[in-house]
Amino acid sequence: MFDRDYWHEIGSSLAKNKIRTVLTAFGVFWGIFMLMIMIGSGSGLKNGVNNGMGDFATNSVFMWTRQTTIPYKGLPRNRSFYYRNDDIQALKDNIPELEILAPRLEGGGRQSGNNVIRKEKAGAFSIYGDYPEWNLIDPANIDQGRFLNQIDILQNRKVAVIGKRVLEVLFNKDENPIGQYVQINGVYFQVVGVFSPKNQNMNFGGDKEQSIHIPFTTLQKVYNYGDVVGWFAMTSKKDISVTVVEEKAKHLLKERHKVAPEDERAIGFFNLQKEFDQMTGLFAGINGLIWVVGIGTLLAGVIGISNIMLVIVKERTREIGIMRALGATPSKIMAQIIGESVFLTTLAGYTGLVIGVFIIEMIDKNLPAAATSDTMFLHPTIDFKVAVSALIILVISGVLAGLIPARRAISIKPIDALRFE
Repeated sequence: MFDRDYWHEIGSSLAKNKIRTVLTAFGVFWGIFMLMIMIGSGSGLKNGVNNGMGDFATNSVFMWTRQTTIPYKGLPRNRSFYYRNDDIQALKDNIPELEILAPRLEGGGRQSGNNVIRKEKAGAFSIYGDYPEWNLIDPANIDQGRFLNQIDILQNRKVAVIGKRVLEVLFNKDENPIGQYVQINGVYFQVVGVFSPKNQNMNFGGDKEQSIHIPFTTLQKVYNYGDVVGWFAMTSKKDISVTVVEEKAKHLLKERHKVAPEDERAIGFFNLQKEFDQMTGLFAGINGLIWVVGIGTLLAGVIGISNIMLVIVKERTREIGIMRALGATPSKIMAQIIGESVFLTTLAGYTGLVIGVFIIEMIDKNLPAAATSDTMFLHPTIDFKVAVSALIILVISGVLAGLIPARRAISIKPIDALRFE
């Protein structure tokens, strides 16, 4: 394997027709190069989507009410109904698979005009009544102060956690908002925290930076909602599908609000885990397609090398005959031909791999950082195991490409080879 003459013979053989060697090797180079580019692009797309979701709880389901479509227990169809405060405890008591429950109310959107005022400044923002658990389902970066806590809920405190854009609109640049008051629909709230979202792709009602969180119970009183709950956000316990929670919650809520069990439209819901699983399956399919296309392209180059090796064997028929006459064994002849094929395939493929990885790294360095980017393409990478797998495929491909020509070479009888012109 490390015989100097052996490698000299390989180099001499491939150098006899440089243009033919280069053009043949280009097929393998292009195959592995495109495989690396596609793998890196696939990982960049996946990372971009995952970054867009941030730390949002993927094992979550969201549930709200709609009009009934089936008469039930003397109640007509097209009946509107609302979740109530006592549904909160009922869900906790009857669904052991439930991990986090976060009721939510919306206190009017910014479409209605400027609804938040501070001194001479005003703005139109989304107002949400939340429990502290909401920040476990859709975590945010608390830049100043704190988020809502359980005491805020129990004491109906008039406190607010404002988004980054709200801060920019209502406060001066160097002004500390903590402890200051803002007027929301005529009611004064003390600012206890400032947040910036960890993701913008998962939105419920508008731009998160232009929203304000106040205690759930306080919003009910301020907007005179009574004990109405807008909708529920729920997550399941570890290793339990949130679909289990979804089905049990729908059954319980239908029963409590006299909705027909077969009425599929009365309760609206969004199962994020199902969407996330579909997205994961999509990326797995994309990754599989990338390997199929990349290996197919590589195979075309390997076939080209195999064909050119057959031509080389034919051109060297007389040389092979002389080697056999001088005592070269069939295994040595095969090793020579396969060695040339493996060398050419590996050299071309490794060059394509290195250039492909280099381009992906350059793209990665010139993309914006994850913390400041909303792009769907982020941090393209090529896993080290993938690169090693590609090299193994190259070596195996080189062996296969040289196998047929090598068998052709040893099938020629020495006497016939010496007579070949």
